[in-house]
Amino acid sequence: MKKQTIIVTGAASGIGKGIAKYFLDRGDNVVINSLTPSALQSTYKEFGAGDNLAMFAGDVSKKQTGEELVKIAIEKFGSVDVLVNNAGIFDSKPFLEVDESYLDKFLNTNLKGTYFTTQSVIPQMLKQQDGVVINIGTPLVNHGLGGWPASAPVSSKGAIHALTIQLAAEFGKQNIRINTIAPGVIRTPMHGDKADQSAGLHLVNRVGEIDDVAEMVYTVAKSSFITGSIINVDGGKGAGHNL
Repeated sequence: MKKQTIIVTGAASGIGKGIAKYFLDRGDNVVINSLTPSALQSTYKEFGAGDNLAMFAGDVSKKQTGEELVKIAIEKFGSVDVLVNNAGIFDSKPFLEVDESYLDKFLNTNLKGTYFTTQSVIPQMLKQQDGVVINIGTPLVNHGLGGWPASAPVSSKGAIHALTIQLAAEFGKQNIRINTIAPGVIRTPMHGDKADQSAGLHLVNRVGEIDDVAEMVYTVAKSSFITGSIINVDGGKGAGHNL
């Protein structure tokens, strides 16, 4: 497959880190981002700090961060072929307890981060007449859990799903493909040692592994005929769950 240049946000840990490594291990160029410089530097070193790796720490809700990621990708590798909008936060709080600052936290990181980082890469993809944007969503957009109130993050992720479809329509004729991958519960440091307690939320009765998501992101990135799609990588969580 053609060597590509991939930008991955939120890549210092968890799913983003796994996605970045998946592409690196298969020979692609990768630019990694995180809000936390120390964590990003640690991942950069762990990945070997090689010639096919670059990094930039910054807040994705600020458009300047996306612009700097694009600048680095072009200066070092000559193109921006894939953007993976992985940076995001999730939490639970009852609807009636959500105030403006709490809601803004999710709209800023999840929605604005995805929106403005995508806005930064599209001009380069238009020049290339080729590119893929892969957002990270959630099956909870279409499958609510009454016992786990999460209206703020789910609203922000729902907006990302809608943005995916609209941008796929706007840029399809320019050969720019926009898709969302929606993971179920994935075994990451965020869940600590409690991930397996959520096994029953998935029809396959297990939680996912990081490579389950990374493999699908890689597949979509290499495809020239997938766009406007919301792809659940969730062990059937979006379809139902075990009682």
